[in-house]
Amino acid sequence: MKVVNTVKDTTHNQIAPSRLFVILKHVLKDKYALFGVVVLSIFIIIALLADVIAPYEPSEMVRDSQGHIKKLQRPSKEHLFGTTNVGRDIFSQVIKGSQPAMFVGMMTAILVTVIGATVGVVSGYVGGMVDTILMRIVDVFYAIPFIPFMIVLVTLTKPSIWNIIIGITLLSWRTVARVIRSQVLSISKRPFIKSAIVAGCSHSRIMLHYILPSVLPLVLLEMAFMVNSSIMAEASISFLGLGDPDLVSWGQILHTNFLTGHSHTAWWWIIPPGLAIVLLLLSIFFITRSVEELLNPRLRHER
Repeated sequence: MKVVNTVKDTTHNQIAPSRLFVILKHVLKDKYALFGVVVLSIFIIIALLADVIAPYEPSEMVRDSQGHIKKLQRPSKEHLFGTTNVGRDIFSQVIKGSQPAMFVGMMTAILVTVIGATVGVVSGYVGGMVDTILMRIVDVFYAIPFIPFMIVLVTLTKPSIWNIIIGITLLSWRTVARVIRSQVLSISKRPFIKSAIVAGCSHSRIMLHYILPSVLPLVLLEMAFMVNSSIMAEASISFLGLGDPDLVSWGQILHTNFLTGHSHTAWWWIIPPGLAIVLLLLSIFFITRSVEELLNPRLRHER
């Protein structure tokens, strides 16, 4: 009997890797998703090598041979994206701005997914009073508006990248928790879960070795969605002037342009960071859309 149970456990634990391989194969076959993978990879490389790629420091005031500050210079070979009203190289700012965008997106997505998946699995499997309490907590967090919450958070503490991550995490795990919980409610009724309970497996073992691998593709999909949402949230917060003042981000570049009143005259100051945000979000959307089609066959028929 022990040998049979061991074989069952091993076979079930192989479900997640096989599903992940199917997802990867499906993504690479989808031309839009493949485009997303290429663009996302480029952004990741740029973020990792930003210090090498950027020709100037983001806060450096570039001067000409006569010592004059190059204010509002149009795009040229020397300054690919032009300069700001105080002579800062916009290309260098956009390159460096990829770092906080990717860091906030990845870090927040991991934290949100871990918290949301844990709450969702526990709530859906245990049920009863535990489920009721956890879902009421989720309802409370759903009632908190994001922007006012971030304003209060920044006012009580100080603008920093970690406060942005904490703020986005606190108000984003709720959606993941509900999605995972609904899936776990269905999985908990399946025969292999009932067999595990009859075999004497502990609740923690069932949740970790049986339920979690079954919802892992959905967890990864929600993580991808959270990366997109977090990057957009960080850009919005920085655009409102609530971002980390010590870091250059795409939203902050747009915020500075808006404050100086050059949004209509210096088009080269707006398009690069705006286009970077759009391309990054679009690349992640194409990837998540492809994965979602695989997990939800009805979407494939709608295409």
